[in-house]
Amino acid sequence: MNTETDILEDTVGYRFRDKDLLKQALTHPSYSGEMRWGRERSNQRLEFLGDAVLEMIVSDYLYRTHPQVEEGELTRMRSSLVFEAALTVCAKDIGLGDFIYLGKGEDISAGREKPSILSDTFEALIGAIFLDGGYEEAKRFIYEHIIDDIDELSLLNDGKSVLQEYTQKAEGMVLRYNTFSLDSPEHKKSFCSELYINEKLITSGTGHSKKSAEQEAALKAIRILGVKK
Repeated sequence: MNTETDILEDTVGYRFRDKDLLKQALTHPSYSGEMRWGRERSNQRLEFLGDAVLEMIVSDYLYRTHPQVEEGELTRMRSSLVFEAALTVCAKDIGLGDFIYLGKGEDISAGREKPSILSDTFEALIGAIFLDGGYEEAKRFIYEHIIDDIDELSLLNDGKSVLQEYTQKAEGMVLRYNTFSLDSPEHKKSFCSELYINEKLITSGTGHSKKSAEQEAALKAIRILGVKK
């Protein structure tokens, strides 16, 4: 774990006035429980707030930029951004896992790579920025780290099919996934998926299911290969 949170602040482009608020956003319930602080000092309440702020700002963006789109399609578009896999990618992009306070059990079971922990902490970080800096700072963060990547993140729902179509059109290109379970408790299964093209390892992804791990690997490959939807 990296305890120099100023590195994280540099990455996200925001300096906290209340450093305790940032620490709370990074505190997983397993850590607060281990320290006997009580769950109220974990990041769960901030996650709740951050989830609401994120949904509001993404909804506002979609409403303003797609004036002819009906409610049902707007909801679908929002759900392609505000869900675990997309937020996990955003969390990994800023190296969030390195800064999370985890209990020993979670730490040794690759908790810093678990999508549920990363996505929840990312939402808690949004909640902390909102409380510390207000709506505009939260909006800036969400635009910079989610909305600016809206096209790529929306591929998480169908990235595998997009990549499959791309490789099928390219003569002699063979796509293969090697997906396996990571060493983790049965009730908190995590998977890793290695993505190969012509037997060359291109990238890998992790997730709480084989599908989500493969989707993350596919999105990374789409970025590397410059595939367009």
